[in-house]
Amino acid sequence: MTRIDSIALAWISHGWLLLLAFTLALLVVALLRKPCRRFFGAERAFQLWLLPPLAMIASQLPHAASATTSTFSTVVSTITTMAGVIPTQANQLHTIEWRTGVVLIWFAGIVIALGMAMRAQWQYRIRMLGATRIDNLPSRWPVLRAISTDIGPALVGAWRVRIVLPSDFDERYDATERSLILVHEAMHARRRDGWWCLFAQVIVAVFWFHPLAWFALAALRQDQELACYAAVLCEHCTQRRAYANAMLKTQSAAFSLPVGCPWFSRHPITERIAMLKLSSPSFGRRLIGIACVFAFITGFTTAVYAVNQPQAGSKPSVSSPQIFQLVMSLSQGDKTLAAPTLCVRANEHASISTSDADRNESPGWTFDLMLKPLASDAVQLDVKGLIRRPDGHTTDFNPVLRGPFNRSMVVKVADQEGAAPMILTMTPTEGCGASEAAKSK
Repeated sequence: MTRIDSIALAWISHGWLLLLAFTLALLVVALLRKPCRRFFGAERAFQLWLLPPLAMIASQLPHAASATTSTFSTVVSTITTMAGVIPTQANQLHTIEWRTGVVLIWFAGIVIALGMAMRAQWQYRIRMLGATRIDNLPSRWPVLRAISTDIGPALVGAWRVRIVLPSDFDERYDATERSLILVHEAMHARRRDGWWCLFAQVIVAVFWFHPLAWFALAALRQDQELACYAAVLCEHCTQRRAYANAMLKTQSAAFSLPVGCPWFSRHPITERIAMLKLSSPSFGRRLIGIACVFAFITGFTTAVYAVNQPQAGSKPSVSSPQIFQLVMSLSQGDKTLAAPTLCVRANEHASISTSDADRNESPGWTFDLMLKPLASDAVQLDVKGLIRRPDGHTTDFNPVLRGPFNRSMVVKVADQEGAAPMILTMTPTEGCGASEAAKSK
């Protein structure tokens, strides 16, 4: 198994639970966001988007495994016979499995998705070239006036935040509307909405193949904008009409801004106008909404974490000292030199070698082994091998093999030039049938 295959196996073994937690969290948020906005306000609906990342983190958190004792010790075996002729067929050692192709396609999609977002952000920045800074405005963040009318109002960037205004800002809006637009963009900056956008873009790039991920990105941007409107209205509740007029005077940009908050997003303006007509939730309803949202998020993430808890009778984990059986076969050409079976304990060394009496007649060898259980019914074998020929020549090899249980792992050793290579085949299984048979006998 190649290094790429090992990485692919590790990613897939952990990724399925991550994908499941992400999907369930998105479905829950999609069902609850509008009722939550109606009863508790737009801010609580936006806070529901904490659920997907927290659920993904909970799905990957490790669990403390209870310590168990075992009466077995590591078996050290010595082979005293190397006779027997059994036809054998070795599989290719460096076969790239289908998992590798899946992971490579996934990584390629991530690169493409991030590249498209960076390209859109760069195009927006190019359109901002030539913008001049406005110094006479009361703003904690730099305010720029674009050279065209289709740029802004918008908040651009995450760590270097800029407020961008259209070139006809003074002519298009009256004094009250200009003040509300600046307050709106400053509210985005205060709420760190640029970082929310950046984080959402990264998650969507990771789950680029997931249709719900792209829906979630659009819905999050919508809830983010509505939450900003609600926050502005809490401070300027008497200026709803001017706020609505400013929306109607702002034209929609024809290009996207991945990391930033344009004034006019893709969802219909009628939803914003309808929200302006509604009264803000009372203080009591807001408190109840905060308690309900965070209690629900806590309960959901706890449930995801509990599902990931290993159950009794589950597959062995790295932290549990389980006993495994390792069926080995050493062959050269069509001749099987040895076919031992030994029992090993997880994460402890075991060794096996030929006897001194056989070393003058055929190659002798010594193998030091360590078996490490991985997630999703997989195992890693660390092998340190030494082959000694009768003429005194030695060959060392140190492969690291990974694969599922009950599947053969093959090491190909070129022992001597011109001679057939030695093939070492190892098949790990759970439990130790050889030990149980010896005890019963």
